[in-house]
Amino acid sequence: MAAGTVVGVRVPDRGLRRDLRAVRVVLHRELIRYGRDRTRMISGLSQPILWLLVLGTGLSSLVSRSGPGVNLRTFMFPGVLVMSVMFTALFSAASIVWDREFGFLREMMVAPVGRTAILLGKCLGGAVVATLQGAFILILAGLAGVPYSPPLMATLLVEMFLTALMLTAFGLAIAARIKNMQAFMGVMQMAAMPMMFLSGALFPLANLPGWLTVLTRVNPLTYAVDPMRHAVFQRIAVAPPLRATLSPGVTWGGWRVPVPLELGAVMALTLGFLALAILQFRRAD
Repeated sequence: MAAGTVVGVRVPDRGLRRDLRAVRVVLHRELIRYGRDRTRMISGLSQPILWLLVLGTGLSSLVSRSGPGVNLRTFMFPGVLVMSVMFTALFSAASIVWDREFGFLREMMVAPVGRTAILLGKCLGGAVVATLQGAFILILAGLAGVPYSPPLMATLLVEMFLTALMLTAFGLAIAARIKNMQAFMGVMQMAAMPMMFLSGALFPLANLPGWLTVLTRVNPLTYAVDPMRHAVFQRIAVAPPLRATLSPGVTWGGWRVPVPLELGAVMALTLGFLALAILQFRRAD
């Protein structure tokens, strides 16, 4: 090629097809990263299993002395599912911070695709990975006294996926402007632990003090835990008084919130967090 020759470079136009392909590619990348990281898979399973088998068994032996028919592992199982999904989803959201630190995010941002497509791929990829992680815990249902009913398993999988979408979108909304992993992990620790403990995952929502009731009602994770617990208690034999204590549902001013409305709240929060993440991501460098 002669010196001084000008070579034209054509940048592909952006369009819906390219954005959808970008979503698929980013989602596929998240699945590949998850499949290759065995340490992440094992560590993501160890903590929920410890909560269920060690803490659940220990507390069950204590609670059983106060009344028959109480299996705390059964009560804790939906909360442990949410816990497994939560930590995996937030870790998936953290990948955007890693990508920014190592320069890979800049390469994605200069591609001829919208930044919204990149975030959608990240959100879907994180949700799928977190649901897969939760499915491993679902295999332990029998150890918690939860029946292996196909409708129940399908219901829990769908609810886990919706929960994972919300939590991944929440993590992305925070990660979109954070530039280093240490800061992200500090913020996530401040957010994740209160969300988990105030969701009813580890204790019933009935007969709580007024201030604690308010905190549980404004906690997004509450509306993910309760539908799972409702699905489990619908399919086990429990005396009505005990059911009312362990699975009282979420109430607003004495009115019990229906499960479809709770799931609708989870989906609405997902869209809100995702919109915030997209807005932050578009402003990011």
